[in-house]
Amino acid sequence: MARVGLSRVVEPGDLAALKAFDGLEPLEIWDRLHHNDPDLDRWSTRLATADPHRDLERAAAAGARFVIPGDDEWPDQVEILEDAGQLTRRAGVPFGLWVRGKPNLRTVLTRAIAIVGARACSSYGEHVAAELASGLADNGVTVVSGGAFGIDAAAHRGTLAAAGLTIAVLACGVDVSYPKRNSALLSRIAEDGLVVSELPPGCSPTKLRFLARNRLIAAATQGTVVIEAAVRSGALNTAGWAEQCGRAVLAVPGPITSRMSAGSHLLVRERNAVLATNVADIIEATAPFGTSLTPHPRAPETLTDSLPTDLQRTLDAVPVRTPAPTPRIAATAGLDVPTTQQSLEALTALNLTTQTPTGWHLKTPPTP
Repeated sequence: MARVGLSRVVEPGDLAALKAFDGLEPLEIWDRLHHNDPDLDRWSTRLATADPHRDLERAAAAGARFVIPGDDEWPDQVEILEDAGQLTRRAGVPFGLWVRGKPNLRTVLTRAIAIVGARACSSYGEHVAAELASGLADNGVTVVSGGAFGIDAAAHRGTLAAAGLTIAVLACGVDVSYPKRNSALLSRIAEDGLVVSELPPGCSPTKLRFLARNRLIAAATQGTVVIEAAVRSGALNTAGWAEQCGRAVLAVPGPITSRMSAGSHLLVRERNAVLATNVADIIEATAPFGTSLTPHPRAPETLTDSLPTDLQRTLDAVPVRTPAPTPRIAATAGLDVPTTQQSLEALTALNLTTQTPTGWHLKTPPTP
């Protein structure tokens, strides 16, 4: 109950709270707040409106629950934020997580990848987000994003289309549909996946809450994939949190003329992000070291690729349609006539050339 109350009284990632509450248990913090501790006056303004019982009732009415450390569905990986908080201005492990949906949060985050990017994305970015999310879902990976327009929504929809599990981590209460035009999508996510927030029911989003929310997305997953992001963007903020949490950061390339892809390219060029062009790249980068390795792409080999040099030079000199005699082919190939004659016979045996009364020409179409 103390954690429920603190989730309303203390802003997510409040650095002042992290310092003031350092070493204190939630019950002790809650007790000191109620006893008007002068060192905690900063948080007294919200205390009068904090009613844990009412928040739990409101959550239950929305089909949500409150998960805290020690519960069987608490995702232990988010506790990395305890250490990450020493490196930045907004951090800290949540007092608890409000969870709306049926699946077990800890279980579905066992294999999870975040996909984030621009709200005002291009059709290319939207298509790539949906395709990658769908492919990850096909491989049993949970896709996590922020429920916003653009890349977030495309990632959620791509996962749902593949009958996969997706989680929307919000910067508002789990009973608040933001943005409103995504209400149907968020309802669908809550039915088949999970909607998660560290803010209690009824809370509205703010700019700083979005930034604090990003740390949860990064910490809860094994890696973050950035698809279309400006150099200054929430997606790059999430990537920064992933770096601080020791998670993999991947970036999908885009057109060099696109401002929306500038942030993705910066991640690759300056911050050692993995270039992601398909699902296999993502799985390799986020799987345990040395597993799920992606084979290097190779052009398909043809019969002519393995021919000896003399045969290749002869084949290059053979006309496509009009037959040519052996001496002319030899001159074109830069070989002597006997070698050319032997090569032409070998090429004919391989079904690559044809001999006619007037000379040789390529067999069309050539058989690989």
